[in-house]
Amino acid sequence: MPSTLSIGFLTPYSGVYPYYSAHIITGWLLGMGLDPARQKTVQFTSEYTHMGSAEASATAARKLIFFNNVDVLSGLIGYKATPEVITIVENSKRPAFFFDMGEYIPYFPYLSPDVFYASHQLWQSEFAFGKWAQGHFGSGGMIIAPIYEAGYHLHTAFNQGVSAAGGTGTRMAVLPHDPNDPKKQDLDEFFTAMEKAAPTYVHAIFAGSLGLNFMIKWIQSGYHKKIPLLINETMAYDDILDDIKHIDMEVYTSMMWMREDQRKANQQFVKKFESTAKQPANIYALMGYEAGLMWRDLLPHALKKDWETVKQKLQTGIIDGPRGEKNFYPASGFALPSANILKISTTGNKINKLIIDQGTGMRFDAKEFEAIHDESVSGWQNPFLCI
Repeated sequence: MPSTLSIGFLTPYSGVYPYYSAHIITGWLLGMGLDPARQKTVQFTSEYTHMGSAEASATAARKLIFFNNVDVLSGLIGYKATPEVITIVENSKRPAFFFDMGEYIPYFPYLSPDVFYASHQLWQSEFAFGKWAQGHFGSGGMIIAPIYEAGYHLHTAFNQGVSAAGGTGTRMAVLPHDPNDPKKQDLDEFFTAMEKAAPTYVHAIFAGSLGLNFMIKWIQSGYHKKIPLLINETMAYDDILDDIKHIDMEVYTSMMWMREDQRKANQQFVKKFESTAKQPANIYALMGYEAGLMWRDLLPHALKKDWETVKQKLQTGIIDGPRGEKNFYPASGFALPSANILKISTTGNKINKLIIDQGTGMRFDAKEFEAIHDESVSGWQNPFLCI
């Protein structure tokens, strides 16, 4: 019987992208050069982790490793939930390969040689965006986010970008959370504060349908096109903008991957995924595909259960993928992504994207970010968009 590679997949709930795990896994197999529908070389076992808490993730990890006896532990998990899971992984002597959107600037008081990270590095996008906003609009910007989104490092990374460009920070408006009505979005106080502050721009950080609702209310407010609106990358994904493309709108965003990118490797990925999945390529499919490009070379060693060679190659390996170079081990620095600064307009039921600048990344362990970790002793355990 031919050897197989079994991968356990930690799967938290996401109301924003409910099919993210299927997209990651499909992308992963395509990146390995395998047919997702017919291949029998790699077997995935998913384990539900509820909202992705440390306790739920650790329980699922134990079950996958010690009951299902998987070869590799993977899945979507936030950095705040990994410490206990890392202990379980190290006891198993097998590798772990986790995905995250990059809602936190990485911080590793202890860096395990057995654990690897396929991060989208959203914070890099925010850092580049803040730097650009300061250079383009000057000081006096304002950030708005609900309490959930404000619990991550997205706004703090943006502010570090502002500081890197010589700015003095931004005003922050955090919308209160109503547990009885989580989707409630009362913006009256925000618009009143904005009227007094007269910001040079507003940067909105919202997840899912709340981002859509905010943009509709922004257009209705009368501030649209009077004060520049800068939106978080996830608010600018096509599936979100698709619902408001009939409205005449103009916003700015920072994006580290675009489906429309014409480089050959990206168009190959888009074509492969879309012909297989019969739906538009997205960021989760991309992260899976990048993982697959790495694991394609690891597969012969993984099938022999030669975990030392697998770990060694993961610690130093770099892939050249749809958006350029990427690596998966923090000690090797994480390949710095570039971010496109976009001006997006929606007219005549079309989404028009214009790249107006290129942002630069920054090493996650730069001393400028120490203050963020020192001041942020808490934070959400659930991965970003898992609400």
